[in-house]
Amino acid sequence: MRRTTRVAAAGLGVTSLMALSACGGGGENGGGDANADAWILTGGGWPAIQEDFDRWNEANEDAQIDTEAIENDSYKGQIRTAVGSGEAPTLIMSWTGGALLEYAEEERIVDLSEHTGDLESRVFDSVWQNGQIDGSTYAVPLNDVQPVVMYYNQAVFDEAGVEIPETWEDVEAAIDTFNENDVAPFSLAGGSVWPALMWLQYLTDRHGGEEVFQAVVEGEEGAWDNESILFALETMQDLGENGGYIDTYNSVTADQNEDAQLLADGQAAMLLQGSWVYSTIHQDFPEFAESGDFGFTSFPTLEDGAGDPSNIVGNPANFWSVSADASEEEQQIAFDYISENLYNEETVTAMLEAGSLPPLADIEDQIAETEDADFLDFSSNLVGEANHFQLSWDQAVAPEVAQPLTDNLSQILRGDMTPQEFVDAMNSL
Repeated sequence: MRRTTRVAAAGLGVTSLMALSACGGGGENGGGDANADAWILTGGGWPAIQEDFDRWNEANEDAQIDTEAIENDSYKGQIRTAVGSGEAPTLIMSWTGGALLEYAEEERIVDLSEHTGDLESRVFDSVWQNGQIDGSTYAVPLNDVQPVVMYYNQAVFDEAGVEIPETWEDVEAAIDTFNENDVAPFSLAGGSVWPALMWLQYLTDRHGGEEVFQAVVEGEEGAWDNESILFALETMQDLGENGGYIDTYNSVTADQNEDAQLLADGQAAMLLQGSWVYSTIHQDFPEFAESGDFGFTSFPTLEDGAGDPSNIVGNPANFWSVSADASEEEQQIAFDYISENLYNEETVTAMLEAGSLPPLADIEDQIAETEDADFLDFSSNLVGEANHFQLSWDQAVAPEVAQPLTDNLSQILRGDMTPQEFVDAMNSL
């Protein structure tokens, strides 16, 4: 990753961390209490992370790590304020992106390059690079990877006589055939908006490469006004207007898995969604999941596109950084936890049993023994072979930018905003 001198949360007019103040973080940072501390999230796979901390504390009586669980929507604001005031927990969790760049720029986190043990050699490079700035490691992954993949209903393809598309030219041909057969080519939960970000990311990356959005993260002037972003927005509007997405896409939501149901019911041939939808299909639509027609593949390549076709998007993982404001004793506890304990055998086993995928290159045999071996192996190869794993844009930008991004994309989906108006609006923030 490149680094600029002005990276304040994607360079989009956000107040500097140094200007923030708060009443405090989770522990006695800098004081006499040698315990380190960490904030974790509630729900999802976080109970497994808490169990990992519990095991660490049982085995390390003199190197305790206190934890506090915070609801996801509240976390971003609270951690940003705590980091800015110098009262952050010892272990700082982030999604990397603009937040990590800002933490490093303001010297609120420490360089971990000499404190990761053999972790770097185990983690896939496409994931590891999300925690690096100028070749130095400022954050390390702590949980599972969630790439965005293309799901499909093989029965719908067979009935229409269509092959699974590998290129964008294949996609365009498939759209025509599916429309002739009165089947929606793609399910999309446009009513929720965020699933459309996956389309925007993949199309932008396939057209112009990872550097396009990296310029946004690094705060380059006018970075949104890029031909690849315009191409992606124009393509998305074309899909909506000319039968690429299901006709009702603007009223379909992901809250109750309506987009997945359209795929399972055969009303749509394909669905671009996160890897978590695999378990959703098995839980909510078991008949389809077990029918032999439930398939998955990578996003198609774009002929003449400048992006690496191995690139993927999604959630590379959550990451740990270590607070520069913690005491030396607290920092050492965090260093030891990172180098000696992350992705230990017990934690990896628990993750795989839950259907989660650690971003590790040395667990092929363990994956092969799971119930979801085919999908986990596919996902692992996807991540392992990726040249670049791009973080979801709504996580990569600052909190105050995420909502305008979603609002403007919603207008793109409804046809109430042109692609050029979208980029102008984003550049103006």
